[in-house]
Amino acid sequence: MRSIKVELYPSGSLQVNSYLVYDEESRKAFVVDPGGVNAGLLQKVKERELNVEYFILTHGHGDHMGGIPGYMESFPQARLVAAKAEEELLADPYMNASREIVGREMKLTADVWVEDGETLEAAGAELTFLMTPGHTPGGMCILMGDILFSGDTLFCQSIGRTDFPGGSFDALKTAVHEKLFVLPDETRVLPGHMGPTTIGQEKRSNPFV
Repeated sequence: MRSIKVELYPSGSLQVNSYLVYDEESRKAFVVDPGGVNAGLLQKVKERELNVEYFILTHGHGDHMGGIPGYMESFPQARLVAAKAEEELLADPYMNASREIVGREMKLTADVWVEDGETLEAAGAELTFLMTPGHTPGGMCILMGDILFSGDTLFCQSIGRTDFPGGSFDALKTAVHEKLFVLPDETRVLPGHMGPTTIGQEKRSNPFV
């Protein structure tokens, strides 16, 4: 995947880690967790003449999806991807906390609903969706080769909060052990907040799981 680039664009009021992923050869691209419209991301897409095919949500909280309406104006061809188990939360402004985080109520529905273990070809790579409920009922991680987009499931030396509607610490801990800690230690973890880490580092020293 040497032609595939992953770039970080902190976005939205909570500066969520939004990731632009693109293939330099085909110029196909997707965005993980568009928390807000980021001018730098828009400029990169324009400069590289990228075709943004998908916006992919690791989960449906407002800080991770706040940029969707604005981006869709610029990229009407793009399709929204989310876990099927997140359908209720995405459609419920109370559960997704959009008013508190974004300043307005948001109700979204995905164009592509995915289940555990399903795959999608995007930007010249194969993405595998791993359902990791606990932070939200339909939280998921996205595996792309040796890179894991972990959303708010797993952070460097931490995990996502489980005191929001639909959250469960037991479910999150189980998901981390059964879905993530079985991955190779060298797998790079790109979370929704804070800096990157690796599966090996978290297996050895994450105090929460």
